[in-house]
Amino acid sequence: MKKKLNLLGKQTKLASDPEDAIIEVVDNPHQDVDYIARFTCPEFTSLCPVTGQPDFAHIIIDYVPNKFLVESKALKLFLFSFRNHGAFHEDCTIYIAKRLIKEAKPKWLRIAGFWYPRGGIPIDVFYQYGKLPSGMVVPETGVASYKGRG
Repeated sequence: MKKKLNLLGKQTKLASDPEDAIIEVVDNPHQDVDYIARFTCPEFTSLCPVTGQPDFAHIIIDYVPNKFLVESKALKLFLFSFRNHGAFHEDCTIYIAKRLIKEAKPKWLRIAGFWYPRGGIPIDVFYQYGKLPSGMVVPETGVASYKGRG
């Protein structure tokens, strides 16, 4: 690893805002091969920017690394930094993607945000960046569409 990690293996303080959170990356030891890495965060939380009430989501991030891999503890701390952050569902989902693209510079990235209902309406947010390399098969998210009581 050429990059020095400041979060892994140490007790770290949780950033109070996503802007202040650090996303660390490490060198990809298999740059000669295209592959998909997946992060799943089934307990993502943020706050409604208007009411301050909690919002909950199941976030799935798939990406094809280029030179760097996203370090998972740093990603976890970044995602946790949204817990007291007020933003709409779409803003949180797209902001996560943009930060990962900025820091890791993947060949391809897809994020799926499955937001649990508030006010009776679930919101699902999807964003994709880059061109999926030829021959890659992207697995389904495994998250069922919201069915309610029916």
